[in-house]
Amino acid sequence: MEEKISTSEETEVGEDKMKILEAAVDELYSYNDHYFEHHDLSEANLKNKRINDRLDEVLKKFEEYKAEVVALPENRAKYWYQLGRAHNVLPSYSVKAEEALAKAVKLDPKLIPAWNQLGECYWKKDNFQEAKNCFQGALSQSENKVSLRNLSILARQDLAENFKEKVKNVELGVSLARQAVQIDTNDGVSWSILGNAYLVQFFTMQQNAQSLKLAMSAYAQAEKDPAAKNSPDLHYNKAVAYKYEEKYEEALLGFTRAKELDPTWDAPKTKQQQLLRFLDNILEMVRTKGKLKAKRLNFLLQSIDNKHLGPFADGSFKTNNGKSCRLEHVNLSDLNSGLNSEKVILGKVICSVHDDDSVPFTFCIIDKQQTVIPVMLYNLSEGKGVIIGDSVAIPEPLLKCFQFNFNSKVYKFNSIRVNSPLVMVVNGKALSKDYMASVQFSTFTLHQ
Repeated sequence: MEEKISTSEETEVGEDKMKILEAAVDELYSYNDHYFEHHDLSEANLKNKRINDRLDEVLKKFEEYKAEVVALPENRAKYWYQLGRAHNVLPSYSVKAEEALAKAVKLDPKLIPAWNQLGECYWKKDNFQEAKNCFQGALSQSENKVSLRNLSILARQDLAENFKEKVKNVELGVSLARQAVQIDTNDGVSWSILGNAYLVQFFTMQQNAQSLKLAMSAYAQAEKDPAAKNSPDLHYNKAVAYKYEEKYEEALLGFTRAKELDPTWDAPKTKQQQLLRFLDNILEMVRTKGKLKAKRLNFLLQSIDNKHLGPFADGSFKTNNGKSCRLEHVNLSDLNSGLNSEKVILGKVICSVHDDDSVPFTFCIIDKQQTVIPVMLYNLSEGKGVIIGDSVAIPEPLLKCFQFNFNSKVYKFNSIRVNSPLVMVVNGKALSKDYMASVQFSTFTLHQ
């Protein structure tokens, strides 16, 4: 006589097999997140194939256990959620993931992780509005870091009709990312997204060092999380931040790391090549004195006149708070590394330096001693700048000195960083406010 299995035994079997499936999907994600802790960088191009192979094995278990697991009503939503989550492990969109996750949230509308996974699935499909709806729906039920950090990204990517609206979106992106970090201060992904939010703030609202410092601090926290530290996105974005901090060697190494972690991703290679061209252009323009012919160069040198110091000619200037400071006119070769307080320099523009990025606006000046130095100018309005032959005076210049090797080439040069065009005097006159990028006039106040 055939033995009959009791309802309690069926329940126990179904629950046990559901736990096996959950563990299998967790293990799949762990393998993905910690791949480079167990594999050399030379095996980066094999990562997706290996994950696919493991996914196939997991899917076989789902098919094998399906009947017994979904026989229990309380397991049905969880089954479809875990199945959709498994399909969603790869970076590309999966229609099977969407179908399974849609079933999960239909069976249990309060299953927040399923809503977040479905939102990410729509995101991969470029259906941003549906993704946003999923994250907002999950967040309305319970505050959670995944919804918050994804909404942070979407807020920053939202199309804005005007600058004021764009500022509002960036502010919201920073706020949401900060909330995600506050929920779990050990989550590297949340820290990485907060770093990105600060980096967008730098470009959109004000190109100041504080935004970059906040971004770099967040990225440093992200790298403490083993699951996040080997993300190519993290190293790419960190390299971008390094570039605008003018830490060029670190930027180049960051792009290299991102390339190694994802050999199929073209952006790190492209950005690295652009930065190398920019640095090569600087070396070339300094070495050749802007490639000017001797006659033209001599004319510019002879036309350097202290009267072009303009308001700085009397040996003083007023700071933004109205305080009067003394200024001593010095040669470019007399500058020290760092901030040169109570000093002013004067030179002729001999060239601009091409950069694929519009920030900073870079040009070279030469003084009477024929010292050439590039100037990195930030927060300059689009369409504004200086031209060859202009006289430029810069008070209290910030000198940066570079010397490093990359790809067997030595990069050695000095430059001056200027964070606002309004501190400069061009051809004896202070620049008007329309030279300042409109982002500078944002009312945004950074919360520490």
